[in-house]
Amino acid sequence: MSASQARAAVSGPGPGGLRRSWAELLEGRVRRQKLGPEGEQKVKESALRLLRSHLNLGDLVLEVEAPPGKQLCLSRWFDCDSPGAHSDLSCSLIGSALRDRAARLGVPVAVLSSQVVACGLVRVCEADAGLPPQVLLSPEQRKKLSSLFEVAENLSAQNMFSRLSFCQELWKVQNSLLLEAVWRLHVQKIVSLQELLESRADPCAVVAWLSRDLRLLCEQTEAPPPHAAVARAVLADFVQMFVLRGFQKNADVRGNVEPERMPQVAVAVLERMLASALEALAAGMQEGSPAHKAVSCWFGIFSGHMYRSIISTESPKRFFCHTLTQILTHKPVLKVSDAIQMQRDWSFARTPPLLSGLYRRLFVILSPEELVGHLQEVLETQEVNWQHMLSCVSTLVTCLPDAQQLVAGWVARLLARAFESCDLDSMVSAFLVARQAALEGPAAFPSYAAWFQATFGSTRGFHGCSRKGLVFLFKFLSDLVPFEAPRYLQVHVLHPPLVPGKYRTLLSDYVALARTRLADLKVSIENMGLYEDLSSVGDIMEPHSRAARDVEKAIVVFEHTGKIPVAVLEASIFRRSYYLSHFLPALLTPRVLPRVPDSREALVESLRRADKIPPSLYSTYRQACCTAGEKPEDAALGREVEPSCAEEPLGLLTAALQELRASVMAPTRHDALEAQMAVVSDRLCSALGLGEDSVGVEEAPVQLSIRAPELRPREQRVVDLVLTSFCQNLMAASSLSPPDRQGPWASRFVRTLCGRRLLPAVLARLCQLLRHQGPSLGASHVLGLAALAVHLGESRSALPEVCVGPSAPARGLPVPQLFDSLLPCGTRESSALCLKFCTAAISYSLCKFSSQSHDVLLSCLSPGLIKKFQFIMFRWFSEARDPPSWEDPAGPPWRPLCLPAVDWQRAALCLWKQRTLQELLKQEGFQLTYRDWLQLELEVQPEADSLSDTERQEFQQWAIHQHFLPAPSGAGGCDGDLEVACTTLVDVLMDVCQSSKNYDHSQNSDLVLGGCTGNRDIFSRLQAPCQPHLGALLRKRPRDFCLWPCLLQEMAADLEQGPAPPGHAVAREHFLFGVFRRRLQALAGGWDVASRLQRQRELLTCKRVLLGLPPSVLVGGPRAEQPADPNCDDFFHWVNSELL
Repeated sequence: MSASQARAAVSGPGPGGLRRSWAELLEGRVRRQKLGPEGEQKVKESALRLLRSHLNLGDLVLEVEAPPGKQLCLSRWFDCDSPGAHSDLSCSLIGSALRDRAARLGVPVAVLSSQVVACGLVRVCEADAGLPPQVLLSPEQRKKLSSLFEVAENLSAQNMFSRLSFCQELWKVQNSLLLEAVWRLHVQKIVSLQELLESRADPCAVVAWLSRDLRLLCEQTEAPPPHAAVARAVLADFVQMFVLRGFQKNADVRGNVEPERMPQVAVAVLERMLASALEALAAGMQEGSPAHKAVSCWFGIFSGHMYRSIISTESPKRFFCHTLTQILTHKPVLKVSDAIQMQRDWSFARTPPLLSGLYRRLFVILSPEELVGHLQEVLETQEVNWQHMLSCVSTLVTCLPDAQQLVAGWVARLLARAFESCDLDSMVSAFLVARQAALEGPAAFPSYAAWFQATFGSTRGFHGCSRKGLVFLFKFLSDLVPFEAPRYLQVHVLHPPLVPGKYRTLLSDYVALARTRLADLKVSIENMGLYEDLSSVGDIMEPHSRAARDVEKAIVVFEHTGKIPVAVLEASIFRRSYYLSHFLPALLTPRVLPRVPDSREALVESLRRADKIPPSLYSTYRQACCTAGEKPEDAALGREVEPSCAEEPLGLLTAALQELRASVMAPTRHDALEAQMAVVSDRLCSALGLGEDSVGVEEAPVQLSIRAPELRPREQRVVDLVLTSFCQNLMAASSLSPPDRQGPWASRFVRTLCGRRLLPAVLARLCQLLRHQGPSLGASHVLGLAALAVHLGESRSALPEVCVGPSAPARGLPVPQLFDSLLPCGTRESSALCLKFCTAAISYSLCKFSSQSHDVLLSCLSPGLIKKFQFIMFRWFSEARDPPSWEDPAGPPWRPLCLPAVDWQRAALCLWKQRTLQELLKQEGFQLTYRDWLQLELEVQPEADSLSDTERQEFQQWAIHQHFLPAPSGAGGCDGDLEVACTTLVDVLMDVCQSSKNYDHSQNSDLVLGGCTGNRDIFSRLQAPCQPHLGALLRKRPRDFCLWPCLLQEMAADLEQGPAPPGHAVAREHFLFGVFRRRLQALAGGWDVASRLQRQRELLTCKRVLLGLPPSVLVGGPRAEQPADPNCDDFFHWVNSELL
């Protein structure tokens, strides 16, 4: 049957006048005719010719796959039951059709197939054209595209596909293409992105199209889960390709030679995307808006994990440097005068989080040296956007501590160049950079006042005290005057540059100009506060508010030093107008005077005795206070600041601390730790109302009253917030990882405490908590405060000393040793707290610094705490008295300490068995010596001891005779020498009697023994019988006062009967008088009152020791070999030589 006859049969009427379908005709044909192999081949060829004449190539390439569960119609007539056979048949059919069509059209089959596939791709992308603009495919589109790509792969395998023609066809319909479709072409290796982009003759059109679609892609990265993952993958592949090709080595996109098109397009797209993000950021965006999502997503491409696959190349580093340059030079429209006036708003805390986050990501791949060098290069060679440049400097000094000294060096180089050649640009840059860094606080950079004084206040200044340098400097400062903030003018006036006498007119002219400008701004130098924050450029306070603030700060300084603040003394002389008109009225506000003078009244009395308060003004103050006592309801008016005034700063501090906890808890946010610490530091400054004072309070020792530490209400609220935050952060972080894997947050936290003058208040609060409220502390509090003590030890070089007691001694204690005084062992409760604290501190330090050097570990631990830990372990646990059986060193028991119910005794025993601890206890300075043990044992109060009298006596016998007496002297023992043991015991008893720990007791207590509240067993026998209060104690507790004398008597008897140790002469003076003689000889000679009083006190102690011991100890023979008759020679010799 010919083709025309077949068509007639289909269209003509059939039996009964019915039309039959093509399938029915074929079915009938099969039933009526049996074909051989040749016949079947002819039928197939005829069918193919029939299909070629009626097919649509565009539909054909999209219909090569049958619907699920069905088969194509032809599959029933052809042998294509298997998927492979079906695919081969489909591709054979398409290839044959394309060849026939190409032959009829007279075009190459590869070109035609490329056009057909491109047309199919466009139809797939336009399937959802009615939706809003998008760049991602739907699931149905992805399925169709997969079939189309299968056809393209087969055509390419048969050399029937032209990639160049395909790219050209796509560019004709580029506005219809979806970015994901282009990405899938690259992923499935149909056409690479580079081929596609290189094939377009107009790079600008390519850049515009890619930038538009990439922005849409960034907005869709937060789409539902299937689309979000695809969007991130598309973005990552595009960015990696652009970075790798655009910033490859020796790539020259701006050279004289014609560059490759692909690097040019890549760089242009990246620059355009960054520029649009910066513009959107400058215009302001609402969080959650599409623009905000797009900017946040694009800034996220600078995360390090994005370039993990290409990090081995230098391309990411070059890309980051190029990006930083583009940020710093983006739209440089601000003038220097604008920067001078506005830079206070560009500090780290005020920089948009998106921009500061972008800076931090760029800092990751570049070293601090490279960053500072790059900033210097950009600043010297290009016009910069001052807002971006200075906010980058703030982020740099805040987040990278290593860069702080580098920035200082950069400023110094700029100044050197400026004065060398009178370079105004370098001078401007140096001042702007220094001021910007100073805005981040003293932990990041010296305050502006300190920097300006250090830079120009000496003969070593850059101006060199030469006329040329001075003229250049004062000309520059004079030009700045119209734009300066009042704070900077005050710094220049109060801390002027060093100027030789013959050039004083230059300084005078500038000071007059600055004072005139300050007068125009209604700011008076004379009415400046005593504690002005000259590094701040905030608003100037009113004189009465400033005076009230100065009074509060002066009282704090007076509490810590015990002396009139230097700033107050200077103001009484050099700024008398402000002192008399504002400061004294604020200080002498009438009030009801307390019965016990407080710090405010003590300061008033100190000023009165120093003639710093006019008598008439003081008399008026006293009369007003008496009147206020008669009218208590009016007494408090004007005295205290309303609490609501401090609520807002405390709320901001609380929010900052909560954000800090989120940074500590999230491992991915550790890079933002320094940034959040800067915010906390700023909030602390606001909450405390303290600034960077011209008088360095941190350099002076901290005065602390251990017996009655005092804190102002606002200080206590702030300190409680900070300490609570530290404890909560530690517990939260420990729930996720041990201390050695928690990062540097704790060290940064403590450094923040020490940098904002909060340290005295923190120490006073620690004294209240540990010394006076110890039993009420929970496990989390003990753990947190112990970790805080460890990090204070880590920062001991940066901390001032602490003077304890009502009067400051000549030499204070380092802060870590302060905890020895805060944790006594005299009672059952205090020993329990000391054991908990020591266990937590030692466990934390051993775990935190396990990977660091031994010296770091030793510097973080207080030797006194470790000795007290050994003391309590020996006292409480019989297991500790046996030789240690070391456990497997699996690490200190930190995890059990973080459980809700802590078994402290079990944790202490577990720590005791650690090999690391036992090795530490062998180090010099950490061994519990015989003398240390005696001093601690004498502090124990028997009536409140955890041991019974029998248990205490057994323990003391073990400690002396079994532990310390046979131990070598190198291990803190006596080398088996009983005389050494007796001598040390007497020496320690006398030291305890003369102990100067009056800070713990009443100042009116007995000079020698009244201040001792420890084990009084020996004191009852040493006191003179004429003291009535000791007699009352003896009648009250007769059995507890004979243990130490009896113990000494037993030791003396053993010494008398035992043999002389090797190397000792047989005839020796009595050990007791040997101790007396050495102590008296060690006293300073002289006949002044102090020396005589000191000697009289020593003799008084010796007499009380003599009166407290039985005669047999004083007149017995020194050895058993001596006659049994009493030997009184040493006794009478000492009495005749010292007492007569």
